Amino acid sequence: MVAKSKHPSFDITGSYGTELSGKKIVLCVAGSVAAYKAIELARLLMRHGADVTCVASQAVTKMIQPDYFRWATGNKVITKLTGELEHIRLADYKRADLIIVYPSTANTLGKLANGIDDTPISTVLTVGFGAKIPILMALAMHKAMYENAAVLRNIEFLKDKIEFISPIMIEGKAKAAEPEDVLEHILRKFGFSTILAGKQVLITAGPTIEPIDPVRVITNQSTGKTGILLASELISAGAKVTLVYGPGITEPPKGVKIISVKTVNEMFDAVKKQLKSKKFDIVILSAAAADYTVKANKSKIKSTEKHIVIKLQKAPKIIDQIKKIQKNVFLVGFKAESNVSKKVLVDSAIRKLRDSSADMIVANDIGTKYQKNPELNEVVIVDGFGKTVSSGRKTKLSISKFIRKQIELKLT
Repeated sequence: MVAKSKHPSFDITGSYGTELSGKKIVLCVAGSVAAYKAIELARLLMRHGADVTCVASQAVTKMIQPDYFRWATGNKVITKLTGELEHIRLADYKRADLIIVYPSTANTLGKLANGIDDTPISTVLTVGFGAKIPILMALAMHKAMYENAAVLRNIEFLKDKIEFISPIMIEGKAKAAEPEDVLEHILRKFGFSTILAGKQVLITAGPTIEPIDPVRVITNQSTGKTGILLASELISAGAKVTLVYGPGITEPPKGVKIISVKTVNEMFDAVKKQLKSKKFDIVILSAAAADYTVKANKSKIKSTEKHIVIKLQKAPKIIDQIKKIQKNVFLVGFKAESNVSKKVLVDSAIRKLRDSSADMIVANDIGTKYQKNPELNEVVIVDGFGKTVSSGRKTKLSISKFIRKQIELKLT
């Protein structure tokens, strides 16, 4: 079987940044003269990592050949709906991260506001609106149309349900915002941060495994989810993320540089190598690295033995070495305890913070309450001044956003 070749336009993906990596964006181009700017917007979105599919109205295809949008995005352009059910494929539940209408005419606005779906664009919008896909409209029309009572009524009806980018009033026209302004709005929407943008971040995540013999290992139950979600948050914020990842089961986000490891010593070596070869601004050690290692048997231990003795050796503490290699890096460590009081948890975090010269420790209790529902967690963050702040019991996604926000606050 011959592999399907990748369109050359995909070569620019992520060339400006990875903030939109993994994001699927539907770009609806309505019949305005400003439609030619949609090509530039599509390319900007791709250069920041997005996967873009264009839906073009018939009016647009009379001005701009669909091949231009195909060239811009690398994806097939939707100009009509067929038995392939393009509107469902693009805009059904969780099929897209964002639908942009750029430019948006008064006609397209009115159809969305009144549930009319008689064109590919209006049908995609109707499906996306019902599926609660975020919709962003950049209006473009004559000033008199923009001030028409019916148009204003439609905007009023939709203003709390979708987002608008205000047009620019020039020469009696409500002109569509420039592609760069739309891009900036989208980056902010997906978490772009002026504080974290461009920062070099090194993250460890996942468990490690320590072989006992060729087939058996000692490990832990970490899935790597919190570290992976945090990496995704930092990418969206504009950071450049290097991920040293143990054998977790959570898929890393697009846009990260992944260094796969298995054992704690491999993780330690990978972290040291990165720190010695590159300047980092932030190091986050969220991995559940082994505290003990074992000298593995070269041959499989016989299962006929009634008792076996395994001698464990203390593993290196990765966090204790970070500031010795890069003194000025902002260091975030993690500390887990089980079934302890909040005071004991905080005291343990403070000791770890002082021993490692860390700037922040994220502490949590992984005891009985956590084990009942590992999708929920509560962390307490201790900073270098001994101040604490608690997240409350939240989903791991909310926890990752909370940790990111605390890092931002400390860096301002």
